[in-house]
Amino acid sequence: MKHTLAVLVENKPGVLARVSGLFSRRGFNIESLAVGITDNPDISRMTIVVSGDDRVLDQVTKQLNKLIDVIKVSDLDPAEAIDRELALFKVKVDKGNRSEVIQIVEVFRAQIVDVGVKTMIVAVTGTGDKIDAIEKLLRNFGIIEVVRTGKISMNRGAKTVKLEK
Repeated sequence: MKHTLAVLVENKPGVLARVSGLFSRRGFNIESLAVGITDNPDISRMTIVVSGDDRVLDQVTKQLNKLIDVIKVSDLDPAEAIDRELALFKVKVDKGNRSEVIQIVEVFRAQIVDVGVKTMIVAVTGTGDKIDAIEKLLRNFGIIEVVRTGKISMNRGAKTVKLEK
């Protein structure tokens, strides 16, 4: 089972290395990791996707909470959270298939962010399933390069992953 953890950490050098090192030392695989600053410049938020049962999740959470730079760890419930990824696809195009690629982009509400003579770069945001689906279709034209951000996630409604004041 996949778990999405929202981890608030101090925004200072070396924190990412310590957190990722903890996973590596314990033999846990990080499936996705996205890090960014929060509304407080002293705090960063990591969104970490890890696979495992409840025992693994419990162990990971306890180990994270032992790190000095970790402020708060939350396991996000998929039923109560919104998930998104961003992906960029550089696709081979020519006069014969350019319009087909454009149609796929429109169907997926993606964007063409760069057009060249032989390539097109497509940007798409959405769930992992949506990105997998457009990738599968674009593979038919020849994908030259793919970049994916990893999942970011936020609780729906009034529930937050913030420090209580």
